[in-house]
Amino acid sequence: MPSAFISASEPPSSAEFPVVDAERIVEIEQRHHRVSELLESVGCFGLLLQRPANIAWFTSGVDLSRGARCESTAALLITVDARLVLTSNIDSPQIFDCQLPSLGFQLKERVWTESRQSLLDDLCRGRSMASDAPGPRLTDVSPRLAALRSPLGNVETRRLRDLGRDLTHAVEATARNLVAGRTEMEIAGEISHRMMKRGILPERIQAAGDGRTRVYRHWSYGDRPVNRFCVLSAVGRRQGLHCGVTRIVSFGEPSEDLWEDFARTSLVHATAMFFSKSGWSLADVWGRIQRIYEKFGCADEWRNCEQGEVIGYSPCETAVLPRSEYPLESGTAIHWHPSAGAAFMGDTVLVGTEKTERVTGANEGWPLLVVQVKGTEVSVPDILRRPAASVLRSAASSHGATNGHANIHLPGLHGETELNGAGDSILNMAGDDSVMIVTEPSQSVLD
Repeated sequence: MPSAFISASEPPSSAEFPVVDAERIVEIEQRHHRVSELLESVGCFGLLLQRPANIAWFTSGVDLSRGARCESTAALLITVDARLVLTSNIDSPQIFDCQLPSLGFQLKERVWTESRQSLLDDLCRGRSMASDAPGPRLTDVSPRLAALRSPLGNVETRRLRDLGRDLTHAVEATARNLVAGRTEMEIAGEISHRMMKRGILPERIQAAGDGRTRVYRHWSYGDRPVNRFCVLSAVGRRQGLHCGVTRIVSFGEPSEDLWEDFARTSLVHATAMFFSKSGWSLADVWGRIQRIYEKFGCADEWRNCEQGEVIGYSPCETAVLPRSEYPLESGTAIHWHPSAGAAFMGDTVLVGTEKTERVTGANEGWPLLVVQVKGTEVSVPDILRRPAASVLRSAASSHGATNGHANIHLPGLHGETELNGAGDSILNMAGDDSVMIVTEPSQSVLD
């Protein structure tokens, strides 16, 4: 068999060499400096990084997890003067050729037949070492590292916006092409396919049909066909960063029960996003959303599922809890996903100095509701209707309605819905003067 070789008279093309990313070099140098300060403060010689979230943060987005969250193909050892990659002879060529080229990292290699732990033990022997995980003779600094990962910087927020756009497209495109009768597994597979086409690794996918989430809030997907409606949710990872989004699709006009759940959820969702402001704490925002649950007849609904989390290099950097004093500042990313009954909503927002930005905003053509919070209009994604003639007839009959209208009665809310000529739902709800759903969308505070 003839061997392949590169002739000196035919120099290799530039495509064979990775382009040095000057922006990443600056990011890594800045993080090395911050780690050096950390080492000085804890009196340690070096920092051992083994968790994928911390490795991705330090390397400005390199994913060495081989698609899994539980382990990495390499560890990093950071000292004041050097940054070493600890890996096997199998993985080192790919890491240095494709993932960490010309970025100032040195290799400490072991043969694949030897355990990584033996290499770590040799390097750490006789030295005071900090680590992102507990271990014998190691100083666990994982809380300090979590603080370094957030808030996100300019490069990271740009990547998060791109990730949010592509992830939203994957979920919404799946919803737009759904037909009644597909199984939850098939739907989840379509979401995953669209995510991976855009370089997004699925961290979590939910395709919960026909009210399954009313009982099982963490339902992923099963083999049952979806006939009435489906909650589509995804958390994806790219360049180390995470983002989450949720949408609902109904085959025909949604049932009255689903509408009531959805109306409540939309008010909570809009309130959570609106009050995600720099200078506030998570407890401050929690107080606002808990009040909405109370006002609109479902005071204990929040107890049935998590409401959100600060998101970044980990899918949950910090959980949103009633008494959390975690401070929000410019660059904090939050994945809000409130629920009521069978209805879920989910978007990732980025706290800014002057306004909050939704990075998973609905794409053009997706129906919207506009919720007024403290006099400001906040748009939220509506339920997408897909054709299902039998479902439409059944829904109209159960509502006792004609001409596409349906009455809805909620404690603290009253109003009417209709399906307009474009297929968008218009939900006109009257609440108190602080939070209510309005009919005519205009400029929203969340773009």
